[in-house]
Amino acid sequence: MDLTLLQNRMCYTFKNIALMEQALTHRSHSSLHNERVEFLGDSILNCVVASLLYKRYPNINEGDLSRVRANLVKQQALFEIAQSLSLSHFLRLGEGELKSGGFRRPSILADTLEALFGAIYLDAGFDIAHDVICALYNPILDSVNLTTLGKDAKTLLQEFLQGKKIALPQYNVVATHGAAHNQEFEIECLVPKLDIQVFGTGGNRRAGEQEAAKLALKAAKNVVLKPTLRKIKPCASQLKLAGIATLQSDAPLNSTVESAERNAEHSVIDSTKII
Repeated sequence: MDLTLLQNRMCYTFKNIALMEQALTHRSHSSLHNERVEFLGDSILNCVVASLLYKRYPNINEGDLSRVRANLVKQQALFEIAQSLSLSHFLRLGEGELKSGGFRRPSILADTLEALFGAIYLDAGFDIAHDVICALYNPILDSVNLTTLGKDAKTLLQEFLQGKKIALPQYNVVATHGAAHNQEFEIECLVPKLDIQVFGTGGNRRAGEQEAAKLALKAAKNVVLKPTLRKIKPCASQLKLAGIATLQSDAPLNSTVESAERNAEHSVIDSTKII
């Protein structure tokens, strides 16, 4: 297996290639696998991302920093980075994992990426591991919305409505379907002021509420942020096409005649007073 391509993508060349091979080895492949190196890489990743966020966002409080970090180091985020590196092409898996599609499994890919971080630390030290991790995460931070990252749909809906001074949504269980051990909840979400009524389903009440909140947030944004159409007065050319221009051109003449008649009446009244 030629590992040069992966090293180029990670912008790091191992001095001890055996460390890289171990990091890419799943426990199903051999006894010398990557779990211990993954443990090390997990700790290094958390430290580096925390440091990166602390330096990059000096005005964000501790709670938001923790929320953002948790979402940057979770399995889904690591899986997406692993996919961008085409890491699945370099995994060393046992026969059973190969047949079951282990090279596509998010947990395996995320763990392997953490193991690579640990292997780089062992191969070159913390500073180099820091630089490699930052190079992978900076493009993500350039495009991510920190105000929404990691917040669930119910929280985002609540914050949106509060920002517009609209009462909080109402959630109601409309129905439950299926056997007791495998129920599906149908949840109604209401935002009366915006005349919004949507329904979400989930394996439990919380999941159903989250799905309903997601739909309600989309609907609320469409209502509140919808641009107002301004009434535009027709221009002269449009009036002419409509056959109105002739009437408009006659208007000044008519108003002039009416004004002259009113003036004549006032003159008669005034002369009567003088007499």
